[in-house]
Amino acid sequence: MDKKTLLKKFGKNVKIQRIKRDLTQEKLAEIMDVSQNYIASIECGKANMSLAKIQELANYLNVKIEKLLTFDED
Repeated sequence: MDKKTLLKKFGKNVKIQRIKRDLTQEKLAEIMDVSQNYIASIECGKANMSLAKIQELANYLNVKIEKLLTFDED
């Protein structure tokens, strides 16, 4: 899997988990103390997160990190 595909799949997972928790991009950004544009960039697969930030995100979304890092092969 190339980097572009990986980031898109990760972003999709983030969006799914955010919506399941009834959070807007704005609210999640506020909780994480980042910009809404950063969250949008993650969900679009245009930005990369550090592993530490992914763990922080998983904690805020109240999911295991594996939920964000598991990708279905299409």
